[in-house]
Amino acid sequence: MKRLCLLLCTLISFSSIIPVFSQPAEEFRGVWIATVDNIDWPTKGMTDVVAQKAEFIRQLDMHKRNGMNAMIVQVRPAADAFYSSKYEPWSQWLTGVQGKAPSPWYDPLKFMIEEVHKRGMEFHAWLNPYRANFNIKSASIAKDHITKKHPDWFLTYGTTKYFDPSNKKAQQFVIDVVSDIVKRYDIDAVHMDDYFYPYPIAGKQFPDQKAYENSGTELTKGDWRRSNVDSIILKISRAIKKEKPWVKFGVSPFCVWRNQDQDSEGSDSKASITNYDDLFANILLWLKEGWVDYVTPQLYGEIGHSKIAYEKLLDWWSKHAYGRHLYIGIAAYKAGTNPAWRNTNEIPHQIRLARQTENVQGAIYFSSTSFNRNPNGWCDSLQNNYYRTPARIPVMDWLPENPNKITMRKQATGSKKGK
Repeated sequence: MKRLCLLLCTLISFSSIIPVFSQPAEEFRGVWIATVDNIDWPTKGMTDVVAQKAEFIRQLDMHKRNGMNAMIVQVRPAADAFYSSKYEPWSQWLTGVQGKAPSPWYDPLKFMIEEVHKRGMEFHAWLNPYRANFNIKSASIAKDHITKKHPDWFLTYGTTKYFDPSNKKAQQFVIDVVSDIVKRYDIDAVHMDDYFYPYPIAGKQFPDQKAYENSGTELTKGDWRRSNVDSIILKISRAIKKEKPWVKFGVSPFCVWRNQDQDSEGSDSKASITNYDDLFANILLWLKEGWVDYVTPQLYGEIGHSKIAYEKLLDWWSKHAYGRHLYIGIAAYKAGTNPAWRNTNEIPHQIRLARQTENVQGAIYFSSTSFNRNPNGWCDSLQNNYYRTPARIPVMDWLPENPNKITMRKQATGSKKGK
């Protein structure tokens, strides 16, 4: 009896140390897998197909153990392709040389989608709309790359070459690329991150003055730039829904739309750059008009940050989602970088705050390999507490259901049409 009592006391004590939190039945739990510069996959120099597949599966299985249900994979980092494309060459980050196909041949996008779906997760195809040459000094550029075919479509800023956002032919090319992916692959969403107009370089102006003058517009330069981005977002949204109405469209902007001292509708923040004024991305318009289905602001500041406090921006975005889904971008990559990010409770507290906030349907973590070494014990925390039980992807009731999923469900239950 004494031994039994001692055991019960030990279990009670242990459970008080490691609490198990309530688990939402529906919650988006995603991870970004970055391919640009081999950040997450494939490992730099890994061109062997068998090794590439094994490494991708290893990462998927790690995230599945951690309770994730969606992968956001970068398949077009710089006007190149991690899939078989008639528009753009194979990525240098896949084979080491842009334009060189994998050998033995395989289609990485098809492979990744199948492996992700096999594990009951969603696959979001992450595309960069404007970046065309990641580094003009060192990048591998194929002879048939679009920058070689139509050099007049591009502008160089710093060491990067970008599609000119005002060029209508360049816009249509990007839209064609997106439509091709949506048409040929069983993706669940198209995803774009925060690279619209590029982040400002001190002392350098983005070289679009000539295009602005030639446009004949009466808009201010800032409004003209925003209208260029608005235009491609609307066109991409329409192109996606034309091909497959159930495929989602999401964007992941920088954390601040505008500061409160710039706009009464802005957030309680002191960011040195903003989406609206510096990246020329008017996210709120896209949400209000329903051009995007979800938004994932990159809330990479810690709780209590002096300029971009996580809790303040979380509250602001929750009040400005306009009925679209809101998934919070969380900075797993910052583990150990400063006292706040050495705190084992930083991400657990961020998850709890998000769950307690209205209009928040989940989170996406940057980035995949940040979880490799169980930083700050966060993998343990997700597995044992926060993501202990699986969660369904929240339903977007304004979109039709994917007929492929309906068919798979019917096959699984043995139901037959017409009976």
